[in-house]
Amino acid sequence: MVSRKQMPNGVVATPAPSPSFSTSQISSHLRFPLVIVTNLVLNAVLLSFTSNYAAGDLSSVSRSINDWWEVGGTLLLKILELHLGWWGDFDSYDLVSLTLLTHGPPLYLLTTFYGIRPTTLLTKLALDMLAIYVPFRLLRPLKATHTVEAPKGAVSNRSVINDWEVSVYNSLLAAGIYGLTVYSSFMTWLPVYLVIHFEGLRDISGAHEARLPFLIASFIPVGIAAKSFLFTPATGAKRDLGDVRQLAFNPETATLMETVEYNLWGYSKRTRVMIARTATLAALTFMNTWYQVALTVEGAESVGAAGWAGVWATAAVLTGTAFWWVGHVDGVSN
Repeated sequence: MVSRKQMPNGVVATPAPSPSFSTSQISSHLRFPLVIVTNLVLNAVLLSFTSNYAAGDLSSVSRSINDWWEVGGTLLLKILELHLGWWGDFDSYDLVSLTLLTHGPPLYLLTTFYGIRPTTLLTKLALDMLAIYVPFRLLRPLKATHTVEAPKGAVSNRSVINDWEVSVYNSLLAAGIYGLTVYSSFMTWLPVYLVIHFEGLRDISGAHEARLPFLIASFIPVGIAAKSFLFTPATGAKRDLGDVRQLAFNPETATLMETVEYNLWGYSKRTRVMIARTATLAALTFMNTWYQVALTVEGAESVGAAGWAGVWATAAVLTGTAFWWVGHVDGVSN
């Protein structure tokens, strides 16, 4: 209860309540370790709640992980993802999208060719997304591109990234690119490749019976995540000193190092953000998909896992390229 005190002049003073604790008070040196601990604890707790539901399905196709290097590699990969997320300056929305895009391909393999229930895999994916959303939402504020309350000048092309029609079209564009990439692989080389490099594959009919419209429709969540991770931050990026240096570059007076830097990285801030995020998405997609498939799926060869991962990494690169092209249409400022 807050006490009230009678002042000499008759005014009743009410002491100000003590300030409540905020995560902003946590030392910057402790934030990333707290992200790691919170994520690992949440993963363990959430998996324990769903183990009875999901364990039976997954155990039928899973390879046992007993060696120390396998356990250590899994933990190291998780910490690497968190490290890239933290030091790459991603917020909780970025990482939820990135998790869906990079953790989805191994699960899609299991539901399409191993007959694992989609509900089981969607539950696991949702838990992964929740476990990474919570610590970053608590310990890092949202980026200006992901909040409508940001100051007017904090984001470039606010009207573009907040326009619902633009969001819908770009999400469908990304879903179409992912769907077409997977579909073209299904219709050409991938079925034979999977049969050769995945011992114990249960059913290959998912590739032969695939229909492009249904694939694109099923990839709409992927398209939304790709739009959020790639298009929105790049299109909303503000000019920085790199843009100023690029405009002021004079090849006649520039040093050798300045010329090399200009030729290799002398792009607008928007292009640099798109390149960096597309490279991050493609690399993490390939690495996580290859590792999860090769290590945990019974009968999967490393080369087979690499082929499956390559399909999704290619889709990520094509999507980033398409978004870069869309971002250079008239009406979108650099």
